[in-house]
Amino acid sequence: MKRSHRLWLFAVGALGMGFVYCAGARNLPPWGQYRGPYGDAIAQLAVYERHTTDTVNAVTYDYRGFDTLGEEFILFSAVTGVMLLLRPEKQDSGGKRDEKGGNPASFRDRAALSETVQMFTTAIFGFAVIFGIYMATHGQLTPGGGFQGGVILAAAPMLLYIAENTEAFQRIVSHPLVEFLEGAGAAGYALIGMAALAMGAAFLTNVIPLGTTGDVFSSGTIAAISACVGVEVAAGFTLIIFEYLREILSQKKNEEP
Repeated sequence: MKRSHRLWLFAVGALGMGFVYCAGARNLPPWGQYRGPYGDAIAQLAVYERHTTDTVNAVTYDYRGFDTLGEEFILFSAVTGVMLLLRPEKQDSGGKRDEKGGNPASFRDRAALSETVQMFTTAIFGFAVIFGIYMATHGQLTPGGGFQGGVILAAAPMLLYIAENTEAFQRIVSHPLVEFLEGAGAAGYALIGMAALAMGAAFLTNVIPLGTTGDVFSSGTIAAISACVGVEVAAGFTLIIFEYLREILSQKKNEEP
């Protein structure tokens, strides 16, 4: 297909999408007004039924937990697809990669950052890890949850990459443990649902004791599912970042004289 044809096809699709968006935006309620009634019902029932003070996580991981399970496995499938597409080329009989694959481990960072930037990013690395864990484990109490905490945890290795170099980043994220955690986080969500079936309840029924409202270990399966999602999201995004970085370094290596 010619470039002009692709541009016309994109223009038609963009105009159609814009029309649908504008039509939907016209039907939105005025700012600050909520039509209900589902949000009002959840706000009144979630604290008493699920002992969680964050109704968003109550909806995400309990009332519509089956939908969220599908969303998590969409992310899992996307990460798997990226890893398959960007996997390294096979080695030849001499143990060296072909010219197309390159060897990212042999590429060295040439741009050294200032000591101020290195010290600052190293210091906030630990803060990012702690804050990400907090967000993933306190979503049932405050705004946050597994998705938000997982993204913050995935950003922490990038701070180390900025403070140090590519090899420091690879030492953390290239370990098979990261791939195992990505699969374990997704499987943990499904296993929690299977545990409800084993106890004679419907899939993903909240069967864990709800605890006391306001405590970290409250809300039953909501807190457990949020933690599993945090592990899967953190490992998944870390693997994607690593694969793209390895691809970039491979290309830079091939471009060297």
